[in-house]
Amino acid sequence: MQNLRVREMMLGIQGVALLRNAIDGSQEFVDARLREIQSLLDGEPNDPSKAVTELGVSPGYASWATTYDSLPSSVIQTEEPVVHGIIDRLPAGKALDAACGTGRHAAALVARGHDTTGVDQSAEMLAQASAKAPDAEFRTGDLTALPLPDRSVDLTVCSLALTHLADVSAAVREFARVTREGGHVIITDVHPILVILQGGQALFAHGGELAFVRNHFHPVSKYLNAFAAAGLVVESCAEPLFNGLLPPEGHEERIAEAAQAAWAGIPSVLVWHLRVRA
Repeated sequence: MQNLRVREMMLGIQGVALLRNAIDGSQEFVDARLREIQSLLDGEPNDPSKAVTELGVSPGYASWATTYDSLPSSVIQTEEPVVHGIIDRLPAGKALDAACGTGRHAAALVARGHDTTGVDQSAEMLAQASAKAPDAEFRTGDLTALPLPDRSVDLTVCSLALTHLADVSAAVREFARVTREGGHVIITDVHPILVILQGGQALFAHGGELAFVRNHFHPVSKYLNAFAAAGLVVESCAEPLFNGLLPPEGHEERIAEAAQAAWAGIPSVLVWHLRVRA
């Protein structure tokens, strides 16, 4: 168990805002940041009761499942329209939602006429997904060993999951294996820039305290090398930008001007549209 250094996080955001505005920012903006930094330094140190626990993927999402959809997410809000735009251009067929979580993409696939299977390693997440998309089939499984035959789907979607893996290669090979030749693969992930700048973690309530599932930094080259090795060809890559939504009632709202300046114009998500080489 660790302590969440809230003050240090806010100081870091102030620093990013200053760094990005060192040349073009107004003196008024710079002075405001310096005043807020001084106020943070003069204030009380971290509350030691803000404990945070790192959980593995399975226990983490088991704990997060019932609240995952309850709070607005900037990352999800920027990702979904791009994914839906790609899906809307594809014919209906057999689709896989890999690491389906609460089933938000499975529900979108079913609504567009796809015969949809969702796979996730969390029984708790699958329970949420089954309620959200009752016309889809759901199976327990792992990204690195999907419970589907070779070349059995026309479309594979994997959303915001590869960042939890230390290496993306095995999962990417599985996507290529289960998708027919010429079929489509859509992969989204938290953008590596955001992973670095925000410490790579999303916090959620757990047993009266806070917890997180670690996000790993994967540069774009890692994705591209994994795609090439698996026989996937890039059709497009989108990098939707931060949409201005700060986590409600969080530490960033306390320094909203600095947070907006720190994240403005930074991509939140990577969205890959790929084809399986015929």
